[in-house]
Amino acid sequence: VRLVASGGDSVQPGGALTLTCTASGFALDDYAVGWFRQTPGKEREGISCLSENSDATYYRDSVKGRFTTSRGNGKNTVSLHLNSLKPEDTAIYFCATHISDYLCSQFSASDVGLWGQGTQVTVAS
Repeated sequence: VRLVASGGDSVQPGGALTLTCTASGFALDDYAVGWFRQTPGKEREGISCLSENSDATYYRDSVKGRFTTSRGNGKNTVSLHLNSLKPEDTAIYFCATHISDYLCSQFSASDVGLWGQGTQVTVAS
């Protein structure tokens, strides 16, 4: 059972990236999936949630309208599309699953059952 986040890179302000969370050993489609990010000295912050049956998405205000999350259509993946990136989006990004829809929608890191390793996103001129 494993979760891997990938796709991080260095981009200029206003740029775009797509992060991918890939699961192995279980069906990611059966679970809610959250994306979190963390910068040095700060707590891990939940920024998006895709509900278990994919009928709802939630976004923190700081990324609403710029980031979108979606499933990979049978590829056992969930993506986070990052648009109009800002320097303050610089962080290590993590995906997480095995979490209830409620806690996921609250961007809570409590009771996350499985974390992916982080992928670095850097936004700078």
